[in-house]
Amino acid sequence: MYVTEQQNPNLAYLRDKTSKLTGKPGCYLMKDSTGKIIYVGKAKNLHNRVSSYFRKGQDHLPKVWKMVTLVKDYDFIVTDSEFEALVLECSLIKQYTPKYNIKLMDDKGYSYIRVSDEPFPRLTAVLQKEDDGAQYIGPYISSYSVRQAVSEANKVFMLPTCSKVFPRDFGKGRTCLNFHIRQCMGVCQGKISQEEYCETVRQAVEYIKNGSQASVERLTEQMYKASEELDFELAAKLRDRITAIKKAAEDQKIVSEDLKDMDIFAVSCNSGQAFGSVLMYREGRLFDKHSAPLGMTDEGSSMREGYILEFYRDRDEIPRDILLDEPVENAELIGQYLSEKCGHKVRLSVPQRGGLLKLTSLAKSNASEHLSLKVGRTGREIGALEELTKALGLEKPPQFIECYDISNFGSEDMTCGMVVFENGRPCKRFYRRFAIKTLTEQNDYAAMSEAIVRRFERYFEQEDEGFSTLPDLILLDGGKGHVATITPLVRSMGITVPIYGLVKDSKHRTRAATASDHEISLHAYRKAFNLVTQIQDEVHRWAIGYTRSKHSKAAIKSGLTEVKGIGEKRVQKLMTEFKTKEALSRASVEELAAAAGVNLETAENLYEYIHRLD
Repeated sequence: MYVTEQQNPNLAYLRDKTSKLTGKPGCYLMKDSTGKIIYVGKAKNLHNRVSSYFRKGQDHLPKVWKMVTLVKDYDFIVTDSEFEALVLECSLIKQYTPKYNIKLMDDKGYSYIRVSDEPFPRLTAVLQKEDDGAQYIGPYISSYSVRQAVSEANKVFMLPTCSKVFPRDFGKGRTCLNFHIRQCMGVCQGKISQEEYCETVRQAVEYIKNGSQASVERLTEQMYKASEELDFELAAKLRDRITAIKKAAEDQKIVSEDLKDMDIFAVSCNSGQAFGSVLMYREGRLFDKHSAPLGMTDEGSSMREGYILEFYRDRDEIPRDILLDEPVENAELIGQYLSEKCGHKVRLSVPQRGGLLKLTSLAKSNASEHLSLKVGRTGREIGALEELTKALGLEKPPQFIECYDISNFGSEDMTCGMVVFENGRPCKRFYRRFAIKTLTEQNDYAAMSEAIVRRFERYFEQEDEGFSTLPDLILLDGGKGHVATITPLVRSMGITVPIYGLVKDSKHRTRAATASDHEISLHAYRKAFNLVTQIQDEVHRWAIGYTRSKHSKAAIKSGLTEVKGIGEKRVQKLMTEFKTKEALSRASVEELAAAAGVNLETAENLYEYIHRLD
């Protein structure tokens, strides 16, 4: 999308001002008609960056397009280096909170772990911190992580989760199921002293605060000490507690107990919207997580950079390692900025293999699942489009995918089927079929060319809804030859949509995607592979169904001329009126006579012939 003078009358002024702008590093501040700052950005070269907003015919993503339509003027601040520009950008965004910069706002608020103030304290997850004498641990951003931590601590240390009040309810009623399956120490029996119970709660709190490794080390020391003092009952309890902690840690850690403290960022995009997710690991376990809508889709690298900087804007606790699902352009600058902010070296990296890659995939799945709720798509569909984007090297996930397939019976009844997938799902109201009109001999390349030309001629006419949307990706059921033939043809019409072929193996199953000069294996991208297979199977079904229909109709037409008094013109009248064999079979003698313009005797002969075909 590009901005016109009608949409923003100030473009001429903005272009003239920008033509004189310096090429030094700095920050720019976009302002609306009221003088309010609506966007703050940084640039290595102010002239080049700001020019890109106002250049004629410049294609913008929807978010940027909307912002540019509102720009009345802009200001700028020159800096000595790109790093200084980054630091200044962070400060200006915090100061002005511009509308079109990323804001990490969600409706979850903060969560706390509450240790109640009573003789036998309980651990619970709460959303509000109250002045009630209880101990509160937090705040945490993720209520999910808080509930998970409380549940795990209660289970590991066998703390009660029932509604009984102690010591009031000692000996009242029978012990619950949790006691019998060894998930509660059975405080209700009155056999656990207050001192022993409070020590267990203290250990549970320490476990939550410091993680499994520190807790195991301290409990192991206590176990050995109890053994030396011949307190074997206590040693056995501590041994069981250590075993439970290790088991819980195994369920949490995902990769290994040597997992470092790190934050893992991922961004998922679909339907013009973006969602970010951060997984925070501390002491080898998932400590917390954060997910937030990022608004309308922006350019991938800058969107991730904005997410990272906004996330750490008011945080001083920053781990040494930050993992990303995709590279960002200014990784070194951001690492330098965060290092100075927290006082130790911070490194941004994109894992390529192994356990760390699994962690980024997990963060990506979290972002996709949150986004799926917002845009009405499943996490699998969103993941498939993002994998396809990565595999094919596309700039953004394709919202509209068109796929074409040629079908024919020899040199007869040549057709081309076009199917459309919108955000990973079939959009059948946009499906179209083409009867190939210019060929008398079988030629798949020429047939595909004819269909593609007719499709984009309809796009320029803008009269048919099914043709009025420009696709984000074109797939051809065929190999390198199809891509090499169609790509220059489409480019000559001024269409720059990416084009790839779909190659099948000897068993007619999808094998790979192909450009004009190389193949791209999709086996490493399972979700994308399944989506492409679905698209290829669907276009084949759609195309061959049309060919069979045409072939059947041609057979009917040729057969009808065998009836005395029925020639080619009358056959054409009949097919125009009834269109299908089924409709023709339902017609009465009188209806046949009227449609073909023949007498009742001829119509009766025609009626008998049609019903002999059934």
